[in-house]
Amino acid sequence: MKVLLTNDDGIQAQGLNTLRRALLEAPGVELSVIAPDSNRSATARSITTHSPLWVEEIEFEDGSSGFATDGTPVDCVRFAALGLVESEPGLIVSGINHGTNLGDDITYSGTVAAALEGVVLGIPAIAISQQAIGGEMDFRAGRRYDFTDAAAFVARLVEEIERVPMPAGTLLNVNVPWKKPTGARACRLGKRIYHDRLELTEEEGGRQRYWIYGKDAGFHEEEGTDFAAMSECAIAVTPLHFDLTDTAGVEALSEFDLDRLLRPAAQEVE
Repeated sequence: MKVLLTNDDGIQAQGLNTLRRALLEAPGVELSVIAPDSNRSATARSITTHSPLWVEEIEFEDGSSGFATDGTPVDCVRFAALGLVESEPGLIVSGINHGTNLGDDITYSGTVAAALEGVVLGIPAIAISQQAIGGEMDFRAGRRYDFTDAAAFVARLVEEIERVPMPAGTLLNVNVPWKKPTGARACRLGKRIYHDRLELTEEEGGRQRYWIYGKDAGFHEEEGTDFAAMSECAIAVTPLHFDLTDTAGVEALSEFDLDRLLRPAAQEVE
């Protein structure tokens, strides 16, 4: 199995390197690493289109090597698909992210975005995120992490990937609790509650400086969600796909005469 490992925290991040070492020991895995040269958290599915990208081959402390780029997590996956590494990967693994990616947070996540690029390219993908020690249910990175259980779980998941039910066009979003996991369960995305606010912090020369993202984001407590699993110290595994179409909405909209919007409103009044 040819595996590409990437992330959004940067190629020197502890989470990526803990997982890198675990995957190097996994039987049958041929590992390539392409990751941003520095932190690209919350860049979502941004790509670099207006400038060329720098790439540097770096050596890890164990003698293996990878590529660092000034691009985004999505750029890293594109690099692999377009030939920067010897052969196109058969699996994308993104993480281990420093902090959870639960519920609505996935729409901002560079970690999940890299895995979604695998879906776009027809390559199976796993996004893996780790809760900070202390149990914060927040999308921002904490200060201390233990990636041991997350790395071991993903290494086993990669080993078993051909047996795991993953429909085409689907990725697995994995979140690991900070305490010893009580188990692992399939679940749906939950609903995040954001407490954002506009807070003026500084004024200078006619300019104002603001914080616009609040602290301590909450979530709706619902059974069967990724939040519920993590609250019970279980690994949350959520299948995601890229089809955002509201099928029921298409059916409802088809009953509306969209063609008449091509005619002037005055004509409709007559």
